[in-house]
Amino acid sequence: MEIQLWRSLLDPYALAVKELIIKFEHIRQEHKDKDLYSPVEQVSGRVKSVSSILEKMQRKEIPLDRMEEEIEDIAGVRIICQFEEDIDTVAALIRARSDMQVKSEKDYLKHIKQSGYRSYHLIVYYTVETLDGPRRLQVEIQIRTMAMNFWATVEHSLQYKYKGDIPPHVTDRLSNAADAIISLDHEMSSVRSEIMDAQVSSQMQTNLVRDILNTIENLYRLSNPREVTKIQDEFLRIFQTKDIQQLQRFQKELDIIAEGYRAQEVFL
Repeated sequence: MEIQLWRSLLDPYALAVKELIIKFEHIRQEHKDKDLYSPVEQVSGRVKSVSSILEKMQRKEIPLDRMEEEIEDIAGVRIICQFEEDIDTVAALIRARSDMQVKSEKDYLKHIKQSGYRSYHLIVYYTVETLDGPRRLQVEIQIRTMAMNFWATVEHSLQYKYKGDIPPHVTDRLSNAADAIISLDHEMSSVRSEIMDAQVSSQMQTNLVRDILNTIENLYRLSNPREVTKIQDEFLRIFQTKDIQQLQRFQKELDIIAEGYRAQEVFL
């Protein structure tokens, strides 16, 4: 196949990856905007290189005309979670979406690979719009914790270095590291509720401060600058207390003040 034909073949997959990254990032942002803990921590993606596609076709004896049907991971999206429990939550979110259809799932959390690899994989059908019309593509979505991702990244690099034949002494160390990753994820799960509460509180404060500062900025157009300066000084005093309840009360009082000024402006 000519280089130009490979490019035109893979372009829709690149589009699918870009769109899915945006959609999963939006899920993350929606949670944060609503002062909710987000099960999605990071999102990344890639389109398999031509050399990787050819290598897989040769290894699995896949004919060229069956490539798109049999190679399910030409497009790949990786979702990183903080906790192992979040993986099930993200998988459920994907199953519930109307813009992608789950073809298959592989649970490498319950069925750990011999190498120690752990992750959750879904193959989904996703449709992109191109100049030639809609294209229904297969995309592999990997869901794993940050600790799992660290181990998998190292293991992938070693597989590449040793061309799939990792020496026994390195394999043993990888296996020990995989056990340590399991222990780390379990330890993190034991304090999950405390970490989630802390992160939600931090996000609530961030959102409150953003909204308060936006209101104060708008008041500069509607009110006496000296009065607004006093309001801003009061905000800074409350902000130093790190008390979210005080910030919430201040925001409500500020909203009432701002509404009063807006009402006056209407009647002028």
